[in-house]
Amino acid sequence: MVEAAFDVAGLVGHRYRTDDYYEVGREKIREYARAVQDFHPVHWSEAAAGELGYAGLVAPTTFISTAAMLANRRLLDTVMAGYDTFVQTDQVFEVYKPVVTGDRLVSDVELSSVRRIAGRDLLTITNTFTDQTGDIVQIMHTTVVGITDADVDAGISDTIERVIMTGLDTASRAAAVSADAEAVTPTATDSLPAARLSPISRTRSPRTALRFEDLTVGAELPARSVRLTRGDLVNYAGVSGDVNPIHWHDRIAALAGLPDVIAHGMLTMGLGAGFVTAWLGDPTALTRYGVRLSNYAIIESDSPGIVEFTGRIKSLDPDARTAVVVITAKSAGRKIFGLATADVRLA
Repeated sequence: MVEAAFDVAGLVGHRYRTDDYYEVGREKIREYARAVQDFHPVHWSEAAAGELGYAGLVAPTTFISTAAMLANRRLLDTVMAGYDTFVQTDQVFEVYKPVVTGDRLVSDVELSSVRRIAGRDLLTITNTFTDQTGDIVQIMHTTVVGITDADVDAGISDTIERVIMTGLDTASRAAAVSADAEAVTPTATDSLPAARLSPISRTRSPRTALRFEDLTVGAELPARSVRLTRGDLVNYAGVSGDVNPIHWHDRIAALAGLPDVIAHGMLTMGLGAGFVTAWLGDPTALTRYGVRLSNYAIIESDSPGIVEFTGRIKSLDPDARTAVVVITAKSAGRKIFGLATADVRLA
């Protein structure tokens, strides 16, 4: 096992704020909703969003990951540059305010945790997003396994260079940035302006299709099956900014040790979030969504893959009128979500 090019554990706490804001566009919301097959009207129609009290289209739950892809590039290209690639394992979205058309999002990015398990580094990146009001709208925690060239075919980097989208800097970065990485010191957290958690998602009156009194512990959500093709993966890669070739290139998937091209973990999470919010009837009533990935959905070139979603009510809180929903996702008999839960508020 080749160690990372530097002591990444010593860089826990490294933090920065993005230099520019990410402006949420009306058509970008629609593109993302289409990519995750979420057709709830609030993602498509201003009139429908207005009925829930929002001035613009409401972004799907996992939309914020598109802004995080841009915000995290500096961290991946410097502090975490000793790895050749990353495999996502866990994701948590904390929702404090829905993201809508016109929002200008700024992210604080932090390497918040490093753990070494079975000879591999598990790294957690925390994105804290504030909008133009200065309030925190969402916090996103992403845990990945850092993969070195000892874990994949030695020719994968050169192969990626030949097929990756023009304009991306995919050259081997470890040697070029190792000196910078060694010189990096964590940014003092008190040097960044303080922000408060927006209270909106936890104080507004939810307009869910079901009332709290309609639910019982153990009750099941209506099942949903989703069809995914290679075209869906290519589209998601373009919309989300996650252009890792293991999601669309057979040869690179094989060099990475995969049986075939696989769906993006974040794509399956987006599908799972839409499964829950469609049942809710009010996508803005979801306040937390967490997924541990245990396997992947294989998408063959000549036939679509099917992801099957089921869910059940794990617990109910009568004082807060909230529920915790457990979500199961399977593809070709494989359970692709380990533990997945959504915290929701009810009318």
